Amino acid sequence: MKASTNDIVQETAPKQLNDHNLVPEQIVPGVLYEKRPAKRLDGSIAEGVYNAWITLDNPKQFNSYTTDMTKGLILAFRAASNSRDVNAVIFTAVGDKAFCTGGNTKEYAEYYAGNPQEYRQYMRLFNDMVSAILGCDKPVICRVNGMRIGGGQEIGMAADFTVAQDLANFGQAGPKHGSAAIGGATDFLPVMIGCEQAMVSGTLCEPFSAHKANRLGICCEIVPALKVDGKFIPNPTVVTDTYLDEFGRVVHGEFKTGDAFKTGKDLIKQGEIDLSLLDERVEALASKLLETFPECMTKSLEELRKPKLNAWNANKENSRAWLALNMMNEARTGFRAFNEGNREVGREIDFVALRQALAQGAPWTPELIEDLIPKA
Repeated sequence: MKASTNDIVQETAPKQLNDHNLVPEQIVPGVLYEKRPAKRLDGSIAEGVYNAWITLDNPKQFNSYTTDMTKGLILAFRAASNSRDVNAVIFTAVGDKAFCTGGNTKEYAEYYAGNPQEYRQYMRLFNDMVSAILGCDKPVICRVNGMRIGGGQEIGMAADFTVAQDLANFGQAGPKHGSAAIGGATDFLPVMIGCEQAMVSGTLCEPFSAHKANRLGICCEIVPALKVDGKFIPNPTVVTDTYLDEFGRVVHGEFKTGDAFKTGKDLIKQGEIDLSLLDERVEALASKLLETFPECMTKSLEELRKPKLNAWNANKENSRAWLALNMMNEARTGFRAFNEGNREVGREIDFVALRQALAQGAPWTPELIEDLIPKA
């Protein structure tokens, strides 16, 4: 009688397997790590094989990552990479409002602002976090449950696949809040969407829809999340049909304007958010990845990641140094403005006043910074 695969494994596998993790598995506040049973294409459970769900858990601050959370993500991605029984990694966050809005602006404003030596050390952790995603031996799916902005966009683009619910917004924060998108976006965007669109996103910092993200190529699939009267409908604030406007420009995925946008927002308030379709598509993609040779999959990932990885490795260290020094002036001001501002007074400085002061040769003094911070 022919021996089963399980019998062969029992006879030939080592009695004790080496642990290749640097540290024992630990719980880090703000980062959840869970193995969920992998499923075959027919939906049945693949016994003994799992998908690792790495989940950001800081919803009150839009799942922004703190210093400790960056450590947790490094450990989580390394654990998933080393786990012999993991098929794929699902990288996501708690709730339906935000995947991640980047670094924790409260921590930036209250601890790192004005402390470049400390921020330089933090950026070592940030760099290692991005590298942990890019270096994971398992395919990484970014499940975008809500807005993916700033550093959240950067760690999301480090993943191999993006599946998003279509109410999510994407984009950078950079020059609008005292930084530059050199935590991965300036490396990944030109490769993924082309130099011109990368320039638009990285400099103007205007958020764009999941529909546009799908059209540009940083999102492989989008699904509706809004239910009205029990039925899923596409994001009503976005133009979902493709047409040419009066200037011959392609219009698809752009936000509606005027009354049409307001009507769409009102419809969202009337409906309910349901991420079940998002979960179905993420699971379906993970099932497709399951039905492949694992070592051939890892090699394919390594090769296909090279354009992003080469750009990232070429720039991450000098980017780290610049970001640290920038904490003495523009970042120090921008992060404080965002942290101390509100909806009434705004969260951005008076950029024209800053440019006027610098045009006259004004130095970056504490008085200048205080004068630029929005106040009630």
